[in-house]
Amino acid sequence: MIFDLARGRTVAHKLQLGLVALATVLRVRIALSLNRADIWRARNAALCAQVPSGAPQNCDHHLREIAWSVGAAARLVPVASCLTQALAGQYLLAQRGVASDLRLSLPAGQGDAFRPHAWLLHEGQIVLGGSAEMLRTHQFFVPPDRSRPAEGRTLRAVSK
Repeated sequence: MIFDLARGRTVAHKLQLGLVALATVLRVRIALSLNRADIWRARNAALCAQVPSGAPQNCDHHLREIAWSVGAAARLVPVASCLTQALAGQYLLAQRGVASDLRLSLPAGQGDAFRPHAWLLHEGQIVLGGSAEMLRTHQFFVPPDRSRPAEGRTLRAVSK
């Protein structure tokens, strides 16, 4: 087995992460192209309902791995939109026992242009969707429940 000294993980582990993410992103993309997002929303809701409260150990590690693997897989799947990535990431995190919130937003000040964007958040931390700077230029569709940051608290992106 080849060992990646820079990260302390095996290449085989990264390959497995990438393949699982690729299969998930591909399945989500196909479901969205068939207008079956309801399947993934229901699947993710069922998985998230089973996630115990409180973050598991190594939660930041899980967030980084999922952000990296879904982002890498999305580059290989045609038209893997932000919604595709957020749904796939939410599913993969829920499988690891990590709760997350999928949020939709619109860029502020875009006039009549309707360009929604999907974000995947964990306790106010951006997992997938962009940077904290980008988020500051967006307005969420619906106020968040548990993912709303406290006043004065800034959101930060997961470092990959």
